Amino acid sequence: MGMTMTQKILAAHAGLDHVEAGQLIEAQLDLVLGNDITSPVAIKEMEKMKVDGVFDKDKIALVPDHFVPNKDIKSAEHCKCVREFARRNEITNYFEVGEMGIEHALLPEKGLTVAGDVVIGADSHTCTYGALGAFSTGVGSTDMAAGMATGKAWFKVPSAIRFNLIGKPGKWVSGKDVILHIIGKIGVDGALYKSMEFTGEGVANLSMDDRFTIANMAIEAGGKNGIFPVDDKAIAYMKEHSTKPYHIYEADADAVYDEEYTIDLSALRPTIAFPHLPENTKTIDEIQESVAIDQVVIGSCTNGRMDDLRIAASVLKGKKVKKGIKSGEYELDLQKQILQEGRHVAKGIRCIVIPATQKIYMEAMEEGLLKTFIEAGAVVSTPTCGPCLGGYMGVLAEGERCVSTTNRNFVGRMGHVKSEVYLASPAVAAASAVAGQIACPEQLD
Repeated sequence: MGMTMTQKILAAHAGLDHVEAGQLIEAQLDLVLGNDITSPVAIKEMEKMKVDGVFDKDKIALVPDHFVPNKDIKSAEHCKCVREFARRNEITNYFEVGEMGIEHALLPEKGLTVAGDVVIGADSHTCTYGALGAFSTGVGSTDMAAGMATGKAWFKVPSAIRFNLIGKPGKWVSGKDVILHIIGKIGVDGALYKSMEFTGEGVANLSMDDRFTIANMAIEAGGKNGIFPVDDKAIAYMKEHSTKPYHIYEADADAVYDEEYTIDLSALRPTIAFPHLPENTKTIDEIQESVAIDQVVIGSCTNGRMDDLRIAASVLKGKKVKKGIKSGEYELDLQKQILQEGRHVAKGIRCIVIPATQKIYMEAMEEGLLKTFIEAGAVVSTPTCGPCLGGYMGVLAEGERCVSTTNRNFVGRMGHVKSEVYLASPAVAAASAVAGQIACPEQLD
């Protein structure tokens, strides 16, 4: 019986010729990741082990990105704990404020993750690196501690679901729409502890940023990991960003999959996840009611990359955010409203743009994207995960609604338990900022 792509990677790192779904293995790790929330717990657990330092100072990445710059004393203490641990152990890949970024955008950018790697991280969206053909998955802080100490981790080999992608996405359809469509189709537990393996000729029509977004949100379907084949685009990305050797694994022709789905990218429409689960999806065409909003967030480990910012800027450029938009205040009619040319955000809507890394911030500045955002009335933040987890930078009050390019919309995820988060692509988020309600760019013409 053949092996899937994920199973081949795990077998190689376990020193085995063959593994099967459900098998327990111990695998060598290429990278262990932690942030300012999860690392302090792991550090305290590692101290209990009384080991003599970390297994490899070059194979640990510590990225304080959730509450930085520090929002309060507690977050400052967490970051201090991580900083001092990094100094004691001479961690090569510790990223301080000023050089850091949102972890799952930063690590590929820095060349720390490549095809064929096994990566664990004490953050559920560690599955992002599957876009490059790596096996990467989120773990608990105690597993992170064991990984830092030994360079090994135990895994139950996952079974797999195959998603055969065909066709080419339309103008306003991106990776976010693809993964929201899939989650809407299979549910938030549809891939529980399974490897979500994306194949087919349609993969070539997805940018690397699209693939990072799709792999990132595999966890929102319950997946153990998401993974893409290593094609010319992936190889070009790795050659541009990394000097590490990479290893290409391909699924066997007789690999076994629990389920297989065919997704026609050309048939997809901009998709929005309504509260309070990522599976509560509607296409823009299915939304009959006017959904007035109070806030838009463009950024996060899911959608804060250059492609995302370029798309958002193209929608916002030359548009004026509609005045006085308040949730439930009055009904809006997109067909009748007049969109004014201008670059001033008026009262009633907040638009927050967050480049995912300092490098992306600089590129966006050099391209004039930040100027576009600011002139359109948005605010531009330093890289942070803050809004995504309701930590700071865009916390919602009772009754407020937000269209966000983040990856979760659970009750209270971005603030008050009676607030609402709608997940969408950067294109839809930017158009919604202009319209004051959930909208697609094509509706602004």
